[in-house]
Amino acid sequence: MIDRRSKVAIFGDILRTIEKRNGKAKPTHILYGANLSHDRLKMHLESLISQGFIEKMSENGQTFYVLTDKGKEFLSGFNKMERYFDAFGVQI
Repeated sequence: MIDRRSKVAIFGDILRTIEKRNGKAKPTHILYGANLSHDRLKMHLESLISQGFIEKMSENGQTFYVLTDKGKEFLSGFNKMERYFDAFGVQI
């Protein structure tokens, strides 16, 4: 059986990828870092923007996604929750 990631886990992977790049990442880096198809990445990025976790910005003709304070707070809570569940052998 194939275990699929939950939407929350995908959000965590996207935000973590952006955080690892000093809070600002190109879509391609997020695509590979979060292991998503282009269509699914686009859908999740739009959702994260609408919820205020990330912002889309353009710099020198390139698109970047930036982690907001709300996104940092969410990621911090998600990491704590993930460690808690891992301690009991439960996947998020």
